[in-house]
Amino acid sequence: MRLATWNVNSVKARLPRLLEWLELVGPDVLCLQETKVGADGFPTEEVAALGYAVAAHGEGRWNGVALLSRVGLDDVVRGFEGDPGWAGEPTGEEGLFSTPRIEARAISATCGGVRVWSVYVPNGRTPESAHYTYKLQWLEALRARVAGELTGTDRLVVCGDFNVAPTDTDVFNPAAFAGSTHVTAPEREALAALLATGLRDVVPAPMKGSNPFTYWDYRAGMFHQDKGMRIDLFYASAAVAEAVKAAYIDREARKGKGPSDHAPVVVDIDL
Repeated sequence: MRLATWNVNSVKARLPRLLEWLELVGPDVLCLQETKVGADGFPTEEVAALGYAVAAHGEGRWNGVALLSRVGLDDVVRGFEGDPGWAGEPTGEEGLFSTPRIEARAISATCGGVRVWSVYVPNGRTPESAHYTYKLQWLEALRARVAGELTGTDRLVVCGDFNVAPTDTDVFNPAAFAGSTHVTAPEREALAALLATGLRDVVPAPMKGSNPFTYWDYRAGMFHQDKGMRIDLFYASAAVAEAVKAAYIDREARKGKGPSDHAPVVVDIDL
């Protein structure tokens, strides 16, 4: 079974590329993040024409996750119990919401006998912001829920855009990120705690060079200089991780006209 995860940075803007990629690579299950459409706005018909069932969780112009599967799509759950929700910044144009708003950041389903999660972790903005606190709370809530999932199945995948680089080797220059999110000790400790539930980090091989980066900023020719980060992660339970036959970053999908700023991660397993 071939599984993949991809932050498409707007499924509508990337639709022609997405459809072409699905036909070329042929994943059995694809986890999407940052779809930026409401559930009713997802291009279900276009994807279904290629043989995929769709489960989407969206809220409009921000966030959004989805699962595409041609090996079954059962027991779909949008969001998860314990999600702390986003309460807004105490100062700034958002203001505080009367109650925390649950964002479209997680969706899960059983596909081909594997419980698969697509997650889009909050960015965190800056270490001083309320959004950073929300990010850590969200990751802790995810850890608790995943621990619960693992009591019911030994075949689990949690993948997506985690907005955290696990180690210094996962960024092109650690000094360039000093004082920024994505590399702080609390964020990395949150990832370690998630792994400690019984998951393993499946590190994909780059198609070119030695850096397993999955994200490159659009600005200043970062992609062509390979100044990127590995923040799109594929975490798997032991039973799934031990069944991995190949894993790679499809760098070609980051090239050309109008790409996402992320590349897909593709993992082949034989259960």
